[in-house]
Amino acid sequence: MPPQRGNESVTRHRFGLRLRRAFSLVLAIALAPLVAARAEEPRAASGESPSSPGRLEDVRVSMQKWMETQQLISKERKDWQQGKEILAARLDVVKKEVTTLEEEIAKATAKATEAAGQRQALVTENETLTARDARLRETVIVMEREILRIVESLPEPVKQRLEPLHQRIPREGGDGAVRVSTAERFQNVLGILNELNKANNEITVSYEVREMADGKPAEVKVVYVGLAQAYFVSARGEAGIGRPSPSGWTWEPRDAIAGDVARTIEILEGKQSPAFVPLPVSLR
Repeated sequence: MPPQRGNESVTRHRFGLRLRRAFSLVLAIALAPLVAARAEEPRAASGESPSSPGRLEDVRVSMQKWMETQQLISKERKDWQQGKEILAARLDVVKKEVTTLEEEIAKATAKATEAAGQRQALVTENETLTARDARLRETVIVMEREILRIVESLPEPVKQRLEPLHQRIPREGGDGAVRVSTAERFQNVLGILNELNKANNEITVSYEVREMADGKPAEVKVVYVGLAQAYFVSARGEAGIGRPSPSGWTWEPRDAIAGDVARTIEILEGKQSPAFVPLPVSLR
């Protein structure tokens, strides 16, 4: 747009110069008869005729200048008309460009407004998700503490099975909680709870080394009934009952149930037909 305004100024300047030139020629033609009249006075005094060759020459020159002036005026009028048409065309182009720019600005403004609204919506959603994540993190921390407490009272075979998941629980004072996301911590907790629920509904037989009443270690077979009761028997006929406690499992010698425990193990291992076997149970 600035270059077009510069061309318009140059065209107007040239047109002004041409008008001033044409005005000068017209003024010269208008003054020509006065100059000729002043020149005739000496001639009249000397007896020369008005139709003398000098007078005719002056008229011819004046007519020639007048015609040149008329041609110049006609040319200037034609140039001015062409310049006007060019300027009008350029003005139309500029108006169209201005209209196009205004439309683009309106579209850009609408997009900017829409983008601002979307950004605000995303900021609000992010704040909501951050607050929700904080609440979930507090919940999973409570669940992890409870699981750590429960793990201490689990049977040894179940502890070994849960060891990989147990190690993934962040400990207080460590930086594990920073590296593990809330979703991963929930998945780990759910995995442990699933294993605990599975173990609590199973009757399993385990081979362990346990210290007997005489203080000597011996290999025993242990029957775990879920997570709440267990029975063991050794090859020497020593038997006992195990129950969970906050500090781990406690074992009470009970040699009188050795035969029933041995029979129960044989049934579980498929060496005897299924049957009801009476064993003492303590409910809390």
